Amino acid sequence: MFDPYLFAPPASVIPTVFAGVLGLLIGSFLNVVIHRVPRMMQRESDNYVAHESGKPLPHTDRYNLMVPRSACPHCGHRITAMENIPVLSYLVLRGKCAECKAPISARYPAVELLTGALSAFLIWRFGSGLAGLATLLFAWLLIAMTFIDADTQLLPDDLTLPLLWCGLLVNLNGTFVPLSDAVIGAAAGYLVLWSVYWLFKLATGKEGMGYGDFKLLAALGAWLGWKMLPVIILLSSLVGAAVGIALIAFAKHGRNNPIPFGPYLAVAGMIALLYGKQLTQAYLGFAV
Repeated sequence: MFDPYLFAPPASVIPTVFAGVLGLLIGSFLNVVIHRVPRMMQRESDNYVAHESGKPLPHTDRYNLMVPRSACPHCGHRITAMENIPVLSYLVLRGKCAECKAPISARYPAVELLTGALSAFLIWRFGSGLAGLATLLFAWLLIAMTFIDADTQLLPDDLTLPLLWCGLLVNLNGTFVPLSDAVIGAAAGYLVLWSVYWLFKLATGKEGMGYGDFKLLAALGAWLGWKMLPVIILLSSLVGAAVGIALIAFAKHGRNNPIPFGPYLAVAGMIALLYGKQLTQAYLGFAV
């Protein structure tokens, strides 16, 4: 007799596949966030300066994450729904605008694929309950901040602060760490980099990092607790140093040109979420 459950997929497969598809769609939206949030900040700054000086506002049109519709930066062609299917549209269009044939950056499908793959992996790893859904929000915000900081060396408060507050709320019932650890982690995360910033500035007269880095580490502390901060700082420093040396050696990146630290904090935070406990135990075992 045929057993309908014999070939049924494991219970974790369907949520994982759904999370992957959802991640592709969210990745498409994150491309909009990455592109527009810095421009929204600049427009607000321009309008504020103009208002304070009594000049006409330079930006009076609506510009947010929804309006206007996405368009080709070269010819102004409005992107249709069929041209906005994650990854697939890029492949069908062969990486070119449907109207003027100008090249479309490969980073758009890369962000979509990264978000989709990471979303599927997180749901597979943490399940589809509160912890799994929370990790999706954690990852999506980190992806957006990584690319924004890489492009502009800015970590917007509109992203860092919601990440911080969501971390505290998620841990109200100890989803990842006890609430006390989360609160101490948020405070310690901010103060550690704040102290480094001022020590470096007093010693050299230069600013070694931005305030957004303080807030991002505070947010990671709110999600993962204060005990994970040494792992995050060590990982981000090692990756940042390696990439910085490589840029100077192979990409002719000037020593005086600043390198954003946010992407390394984000990568370290994701590694700590996934493998922080194992890394901590391995480090303690090695130290002993």
